[in-house]
Amino acid sequence: MTENFRSIALTVNGEEVRETVEARTSLVDFLRERLGLTGSHVGCEQGVCGACTVRLNGVTVRGCLVLAVQCAGSRVETIEGVSDSGEIADLQEAFVRRNALQCGFCTPGMLLGAQELLAARERGGDVPSREEIRAHLSGNYCRCTGYQAIVDAVESVARARLSSPSPSSGRAGVGSFPRQELAARAPTLPSPASGGGKEECSP
Repeated sequence: MTENFRSIALTVNGEEVRETVEARTSLVDFLRERLGLTGSHVGCEQGVCGACTVRLNGVTVRGCLVLAVQCAGSRVETIEGVSDSGEIADLQEAFVRRNALQCGFCTPGMLLGAQELLAARERGGDVPSREEIRAHLSGNYCRCTGYQAIVDAVESVARARLSSPSPSSGRAGVGSFPRQELAARAPTLPSPASGGGKEECSP
């Protein structure tokens, strides 16, 4: 390989991927442009808005701040993969039911962030407070829905999972939420502003 290009092998949504990429290509650009996984959106490109959130080895990261070459040998999961597996079917249903999404640009990052919080709290056997939900999602900006409905949706799922004998019981809803509706509903929207207005944008 030349100095500017690298061959990488990684697992994306459970599938082995081998590609040659430019060394400076971000993970989110690699996923969108090379693999066609457009559910992870490109917003501020500074790690601020959360629209590009994906999982890297089980932990949510900002796809715009990670280089694709850094992910060689790693496991990447996008909103498409997590949605197709049924892991977040109950969250998706709650977002629709509570009107916690409008344009959908921020929704993939919101869902992945919420799932990360809920999975961690389920292991402890308790429900996060609304303040904890807000704090965990504070790095995900929403420009149109408002945060109240999003917090309502996450809280309702947290309570339902705690009372359910199986936290993954929401998986019965797999296939009920088209990928384009909840993951890539508005991939061509303009980038959110990256500066100022933090108080307005924080949950």
